[in-house]
Amino acid sequence: MPMIDALIPSGALSAEAEAQLIREVTDILITAEGYDSANQIAQNVSVCFVHRPAAIYVRGVASAAPRYRFIPSVPEGQYTAETRRTLVHAITEAVARAEGAPFDDVAPRVMIFPTEIPEGTWGGRGLIRSLADIHAMICNDPDQRAVGEQRVTWRKAEKLGEALDSLRAAARALPRI
Repeated sequence: MPMIDALIPSGALSAEAEAQLIREVTDILITAEGYDSANQIAQNVSVCFVHRPAAIYVRGVASAAPRYRFIPSVPEGQYTAETRRTLVHAITEAVARAEGAPFDDVAPRVMIFPTEIPEGTWGGRGLIRSLADIHAMICNDPDQRAVGEQRVTWRKAEKLGEALDSLRAAARALPRI
């Protein structure tokens, strides 16, 4: 159930190339969430907002080549470190195809910020929806709620482990008194 903010400068791509890019990015993100990109429920709840920046500057000078930014947002628990790496690479490849340019020429101009919305804060249709609710809806199976609950628990445990690792590293860096 990704929500995608795509910042694409006006005229950077033909209308056909941009439409194809948005379709590809949507499929990439649905797959990153662990669903089949052909799942019509997942497709129907995936929304991309295209923003047209008035100008993009690099080093204080207008950029000579188009630059792109994608901010895919999903409910907490949908990404792993591997899926984030994979989707960043896949979206960059999709932009390269849309431009008809080599990956290495396009990659420096594409930024992707995979974002997880904390559990209990994903709002839609006038309600807050949990990942368990969303997962069961996309799978069209109420028994799939448990999978969504497990994903959130796993992600929270992962974040806790990262925080503990940071605290341990900070403590090791402190001088002994």
